[in-house]
Amino acid sequence: MPDFPDICMNLVRPSAPVIGKIVSNASCMHGKSASFVNHTVIDIAGTPLAGKFRAGQSFGIIPPGVDERGKAHKVRLYSVANPSWGEDGVVDHVSTTPKRLIDEFRAQRPGDDTREHSLFLGVASNYLCDLRPGDEVLVTGPQGKRFLLPAEVDQHNYLFIATGTGIAPFRGMALELLAGSKPSTSRIDLIMGTPYTSDLLYDDLFRQLADKFENFNYHIAISRESDPQYVGDVVESNYDYFEPLLSDDATLLYLCGLEGMQHGVFDALRKRNLADGYFVQKDTRLKPTTRAMLEVY
Repeated sequence: MPDFPDICMNLVRPSAPVIGKIVSNASCMHGKSASFVNHTVIDIAGTPLAGKFRAGQSFGIIPPGVDERGKAHKVRLYSVANPSWGEDGVVDHVSTTPKRLIDEFRAQRPGDDTREHSLFLGVASNYLCDLRPGDEVLVTGPQGKRFLLPAEVDQHNYLFIATGTGIAPFRGMALELLAGSKPSTSRIDLIMGTPYTSDLLYDDLFRQLADKFENFNYHIAISRESDPQYVGDVVESNYDYFEPLLSDDATLLYLCGLEGMQHGVFDALRKRNLADGYFVQKDTRLKPTTRAMLEVY
């Protein structure tokens, strides 16, 4: 069982948020895409949050205004995308990866108009993506005490598996492991799954890390182009490559992304009798073991 480091939790609660300021806010897509995802950097200098975040944790953003019931918007959580020493080495800067939500209305509750099909924008991520350098934003946190790197990072190997904006914590973790003064020598594999190549996030960074560090390996799973693959298919079709990593008791498995992505990975492990080290199936639910960290939304 991995030992996790001591961390700070709930230093700033939603009832008393602090003010951060936008440092930068720009697309982190791999070319043109139907999606819109930003890399957003926030300055939290002078607040209790400065220097308190670890890769894998999250922080809260409170959008201004009120909802359809006239109540103030609730806090929304965003994964930290930087290492513990801050974005670009600035301990007061925290980053995240918001995706704009553009969706079509669907009747879900009694009284909803079944003829209504207009488009709407999500509240928090669109608000966050619209902000400009210098704009103020209400911030809370930190949140999260288990989706973390272990205290002794070199005692473990790592398989990171992400879909979509679930890549955010792995950006911070990869930098934590490799971009510090003493890069880890552990084996680190990252699988990133997206519908299209243009949806890959931080692709240039991960390719640079793979070129620079022999112990870091970057794999992509593209599900809607020729030869479609999901993240579980990458494990299954390259079993001889992944088997030594997955069968090692020192390996930790991290999965982050859309709800359901874990099932393909579990199926790939189960076919090779490796699943019990990472998941236990209870009825229709998958329960991660102490060697698997799961965040889905």
